[in-house]
Amino acid sequence: MRKINKTLALTCLLGIVLGALVSLAAQWTLHKTSSTEFCLSCHTMQAPYEEYTGSVHFQNQKGIRAECADCHIPQGGMDYLITKFLASKDIYHQFITKKIDTPEKFEEHRLEMAQTVWAQLKANDSATCRSCHSMDAMDLSAQSPEAQKMHEMGIKEKQTCIDCHKGVAHFPPEIKMDDTAVKALQTQAAATPAEAKTLYVVSNTPLGDLGTVYPATELHVLKTEGAVRQVEIRGSQMQGSEQVIYYAAGQRLILASLSEKGQQTLKVLSDWKKDDYGNSWRDVTLQGEWHASALASREPMWDYARKLDDVYCAGCHAPIPTHHYTLNAWPSVVKGMGARTNISENELDILSRYFQYNAKDIKE
Repeated sequence: MRKINKTLALTCLLGIVLGALVSLAAQWTLHKTSSTEFCLSCHTMQAPYEEYTGSVHFQNQKGIRAECADCHIPQGGMDYLITKFLASKDIYHQFITKKIDTPEKFEEHRLEMAQTVWAQLKANDSATCRSCHSMDAMDLSAQSPEAQKMHEMGIKEKQTCIDCHKGVAHFPPEIKMDDTAVKALQTQAAATPAEAKTLYVVSNTPLGDLGTVYPATELHVLKTEGAVRQVEIRGSQMQGSEQVIYYAAGQRLILASLSEKGQQTLKVLSDWKKDDYGNSWRDVTLQGEWHASALASREPMWDYARKLDDVYCAGCHAPIPTHHYTLNAWPSVVKGMGARTNISENELDILSRYFQYNAKDIKE
């Protein structure tokens, strides 16, 4: 009986020792595979590493460096184990499937991998970011006016860090829309009923020899004869810029630019009246023949603009509500952000107009 008890005790002791050794080995493995050196053992990580060394997380005035694990692996608990498990797919695709084993293949799948990381950070409320950064500890008054606005909006709308800071250490993926959406827009414009009383311009289009009308401008149909419509544009002029028709007094959303003939043809509806900034405005209309197709509603164009916003803007930060800025402020904001992407001039113009027509001070 004593021999059995002794054997059982030795077996239990051996099990405990082996269990401890396995646990220590697992901890050692998890720790070693979380190091920056381990990440760099795959040559395809060289490009992301070089991007990281050029970021503020690698070198800054505080002398605080965030290593790979600090940003990509939560500090403990199930999030830690889940992240380690999910990260094993990169090793699998590097050495088994060869999906990302060259810099070219890595770039091809950069967006897919980035979206996976963004989704993880979104799901855990940017846990790794918050291990160093806390909204409660931020001195918003010491930040730039723009940073203050964005952080205040983030707090109000309960956003998480990764919603806006997707490109803090690595270059954002190159994202470009195909032409499917814009072709669908053109198809819808061509299908607009002949009896439509209001039209909305799809792209920069001449109004005969009177000038050029810009996307989303509203055209009031006065008469239709076959494929030709007699239309009217209603807006305002600013003294000193009579070659342009704006959306309304004080609101610099350009509806059309006029030729000399166009300036002579338009009808003046009111006298000059100064705004709060000393600029003089008057209401005008312009009538001309419309030969092109156009939409019966702005909504299809706004659907297209929202896709542009999702592709080119949300790749770096959370969508900014259209009512966040005024009509006059939006163009410079959009232009500044657009310069960081490969968005085309026409796409940028439509996106800018989407924000302007839906700005917080729009006059309907």
